[in-house]
Amino acid sequence: MIPEIVQVPITGTDNFSYLVICPQTGKALGVDPGVSPESLLSVIRSRDLSLQVLVNTHGHPDHIAGNAEVLKATGAKLAANLLDVSKVDIALSEGSQLQIGAITVDILHTPGHTPGSLVINPPGALITGDTLFVTRCGRADFHGSDPAALYHSLLRLAAFPPETKVFPGHDYGPKPQSTIAFEREHNEYMKCLDLECFLKLRMG
Repeated sequence: MIPEIVQVPITGTDNFSYLVICPQTGKALGVDPGVSPESLLSVIRSRDLSLQVLVNTHGHPDHIAGNAEVLKATGAKLAANLLDVSKVDIALSEGSQLQIGAITVDILHTPGHTPGSLVINPPGALITGDTLFVTRCGRADFHGSDPAALYHSLLRLAAFPPETKVFPGHDYGPKPQSTIAFEREHNEYMKCLDLECFLKLRMG
């Protein structure tokens, strides 16, 4: 079954939150409530959704600040990589799966921006957090960043089918979402032929 994916702009920021919805059951998975959790909660209420799990793509405050409010309002469980978020209900790592109604969501560990960065992989889509943006990629100069790991994470995403939809963590590109085919053609970071090229471009 193909889920509905709702991109939710976070009020007052350039962040995106997401809902992955099972159309059969109305159950949903939320991603990164950001600093204004009401942006996500308002969609949940207006759609009368049952939020099962709240996933953090990584541990930076602009993505996780609203966790407590969303969890309190919905009763959802918090899921993240323990390398980035210390207190979770569901510890996620490479190969983890989350079941949301009739939808199975795969979890990819994509280190680089942070040690515990995750990409959420519902059928036909990648919710990429700060690993991959439209025509750009995440920074690799934070404490715990690893630019070489980020390069390999981007190569992994580039190997997904070209029609795979890309839903980034920030509205940094020429459009709010894209596809792997678009990124292969237009993302200079993803087009780097080797690590040396990537390091020069990303770390400058």
